[in-house]
Amino acid sequence: MTYNLLGGSIITKDKRKVQFTGNSTYIVSLPIKWVRDIGLSAGDTLTLSPMPNKTLLVSSNATSREHSFLKATIEYIHSESAENNLRILISHYLVGYDIIRLTTKKGFSAYDRKFIKDSVRQKLIGLELVEESRNELVFQCLLNYHDLPLARVIKNMYGLVLSMLEDSMSALRDHNVEIAEDVIQRDDDVDRFYLLSVRQLKASIEDIELSEKIGIAHSRDCLGYRLITKSIERVGDHAVRIAKNVIKMVNSVNKDDPIFKMSDLSRQVFESSIDSMSQEDLQAINNIVVEAKKVSQFGLSLESGEWAGEDKIELSMILESLRRVAEYSADIAEVAINMNIKAT
Repeated sequence: MTYNLLGGSIITKDKRKVQFTGNSTYIVSLPIKWVRDIGLSAGDTLTLSPMPNKTLLVSSNATSREHSFLKATIEYIHSESAENNLRILISHYLVGYDIIRLTTKKGFSAYDRKFIKDSVRQKLIGLELVEESRNELVFQCLLNYHDLPLARVIKNMYGLVLSMLEDSMSALRDHNVEIAEDVIQRDDDVDRFYLLSVRQLKASIEDIELSEKIGIAHSRDCLGYRLITKSIERVGDHAVRIAKNVIKMVNSVNKDDPIFKMSDLSRQVFESSIDSMSQEDLQAINNIVVEAKKVSQFGLSLESGEWAGEDKIELSMILESLRRVAEYSADIAEVAINMNIKAT
């Protein structure tokens, strides 16, 4: 008998002897409790899936996640802010609930109702409002995992963040407040893809078949992908910080200022770190880590320089964000190295 140290239920392990019948068939009996719990009958079909870790996954249509919906009911707490209630709803989305019912006996205020509906629409991909009444909001995740496999989610996140980095520095050079504001708005889309990736990864840890559907060859890679998507999301946050500092500034910055060289170097190592996810040459990936750390050191050397005028503080903060982009790029490449080490 095995105890789940995270506080889950107790898992009972049954040992069964393998028997040989006929000339070429090995058979093993199934635990009677498991058969009854999932409603199997004589003549039903089971699917046997050999896994990369040399285990055998036994599943049936009765236990398939595609044929069941995980449901949750959340009581809306009026003594808490709408933001706090939304956070609870998001946590249920991340854990993998398909139908989330938000209820209140006293009814939603106009502000709370609008805030929850707008926030879900802006932050959570696939979660749609399917029922609404005075006392209840019912959301259902309508996204098919085949529609957005993890590789595509990461690609979309990366493309958005890269464009945000480029445009934030363009806004700095031209002091274009309109472009800076657009960068800030695009961060909502990055967050949507990030939250979807967390939902996918959490679900795939519990469902090995789902891991294959979203493109994860080994469940051990889930932690690596989680760290990578978080790093990409944090790079997006720093693009937003750059844009916000541009808005605060009074003047544009000369295109020959060394801060733009720092920007180019940071962006290049960020691109290289994402490319490292598909590489198998460990030394090449290691070189990306080294280069990213050199870029961060170059940023430190620029801090000793003096920017004149009233925009000095903002420029220093922008430089710090560019250094952080390089550091997160090093983190991504280091994870890529770890994921490329094959278990024996």
